[in-house]
Amino acid sequence: QVQPVESGGGSVQAGGSLRLSCVVSGWPFGENCLAWFRETKEKGRERVAAVFNDGTTYYADVAKARFSIARGTGENMVSLQMNNLQPEDTAKYLCAAGRKASRGGYCIGNFWGQGTQVTVSS
Repeated sequence: QVQPVESGGGSVQAGGSLRLSCVVSGWPFGENCLAWFRETKEKGRERVAAVFNDGTTYYADVAKARFSIARGTGENMVSLQMNNLQPEDTAKYLCAAGRKASRGGYCIGNFWGQGTQVTVSS
């Protein structure tokens, strides 16, 4: 059974940093990317960043210049370094394994973790 498991969430003040990690057990055949998404009641689910099997990456506008995604030593591990966090980054962050979209360069998540909460106070 494929199961991404996230860790590393928490509470920080604005300007602080957090590092999220995700391990996927039972890597699904045919999937070629690992991605981070975030979810709030107000905005729903939005893309954050992704890394593909060929090493290329994708960043949504919300993540550019502040967040960095990296694959772990094993193909089923991924981290998200988040710097200069702001209150608007408060969300539940979810890890997903998936496939690259035919257009747009992002990762379509197919196997989802439960998420880890990130709270940024001003």
